[in-house]
Amino acid sequence: MTQVIKVAIADDHQMMRDGLEALIKTTQDIEVVGSARDGQVLLNLLKNTPVDIALLDIEMPTMDGLITTRVIKDHFPQIKILILTMYNNEAYIKEVMEAGASGYILKNKGSNELIQAIRAVYTGKEYLGDAVKDTLVQSSLGKKTTSVLNKLTNREKDVLRLIGQGMTTKEMSKQLGIKDSTIETHRMNLKDKLGVRDSKQLMIYARDNGYVD
Repeated sequence: MTQVIKVAIADDHQMMRDGLEALIKTTQDIEVVGSARDGQVLLNLLKNTPVDIALLDIEMPTMDGLITTRVIKDHFPQIKILILTMYNNEAYIKEVMEAGASGYILKNKGSNELIQAIRAVYTGKEYLGDAVKDTLVQSSLGKKTTSVLNKLTNREKDVLRLIGQGMTTKEMSKQLGIKDSTIETHRMNLKDKLGVRDSKQLMIYARDNGYVD
């Protein structure tokens, strides 16, 4: 008997979650065992539900796809992560893959690619959609640069992303689960590493470099 792949979905759009579930129901070897509107709800689901693959959007309220990826790999390392998003963005692609995702595909591609990606990731392979590969190739040809961003720690990148979203120190500390003073330390380190003077410039930097779409 073929092993059924258990998938959990996290996306803040109900219509997208319903559509994905309907699509997956057409297969014989993949089953949706749960869905969530954001990363935090998904993490609660994972505590009591066996899951092989978490299918995540990038932009979600409360806890986005990147932070969710890191938390899942810390607490549920056996779960594979496949990113399904509308953002074909080099910074997002590299960060989620470095954080432990096994695949990255775009929402505007065909259903066949999604099913193919789920099956590939389940077997331990890495899967990048064709358009995603093209973005990374363009980067390797020198059309984009992330040399400065590569100097940042993962936590500094998390803070930079939330600054780009306009969050206050207290909002960031609540989402990341760290003290206000730690957020301020990261903020100072970011200004020093990125060569900017204030938080407004940090917000502009985040938006100009793919941390906010």
